[in-house]
Amino acid sequence: MRAFILGGKSGLTVEEIAEIMAQRLTPKRFKHSLGVAATAVKLAEKNAISTEKAYLAGLVHDYARELPKQELLTLAVQVGEDDPVSLASPETLHAPVGSFLIEQELGISDQEILLAVASHTLGRRKMGKLEQIIYLADLIEPNRKFPGVERLRQAAEASLQTGIVLAIEHTIKYLVESGKLIHSRTIDARNYLIMEGNSV
Repeated sequence: MRAFILGGKSGLTVEEIAEIMAQRLTPKRFKHSLGVAATAVKLAEKNAISTEKAYLAGLVHDYARELPKQELLTLAVQVGEDDPVSLASPETLHAPVGSFLIEQELGISDQEILLAVASHTLGRRKMGKLEQIIYLADLIEPNRKFPGVERLRQAAEASLQTGIVLAIEHTIKYLVESGKLIHSRTIDARNYLIMEGNSV
C-alpha cells in the first residue's frame, strides 16, 4: 500500500495503521471499522469526495472506542468535552477523544479527517460531506443489523443528504426509546440540514 497520511507527519502506511487498529480493538470492532472504511469509500465515490480520506477516516473512527471509561473521561475533559451531557454519556466521548489521539499518536493532521472522527457520534451543525459520510457509514456498514438499517442504506444510495438526515433521526429515535440523553449537537445537526434544504 502507498504511504499516505493526508496532512500528517508520521509516514505510516494504511496497512500499518490497520495493524495498529487491529491491536487496539476487539476482532468484532475491527471488523466493524473495516466495514465503515469500505462503506465510506463507496459513499465518497458517489459524492465526489477523496476515497483515500474516506477510507482512512472510516478505518480510524473508533480509535478510542475501547479505552477504559476513566481514561476516556479524563481525556475528554482535557480536549474540552466537559459539558454535563457529554460526561453523562461517556459512550459518545470516544469520537472527540479519538480525533485528538489520532493526531497525537498517528500524526494525522488533516482537518477533514479529524472532524469526521470527532463528530461521528453526535454530529454537529454544518457537518461537511466527509463528516456526513463517516456518520452514515458507521450506521449502515454491512455488519450492522437492526430494524430500519436497509431503509437507511437505500436512502444513502439515493442521496447523501437524505441518508444523513434519516440517520440522525434514527439515532434520535433510538435515544428517546432507550431513555438516553440527546446532545444538543445532534439536534442542531438535524435542524441545520433541514433548514438549509439538506445541503452542505
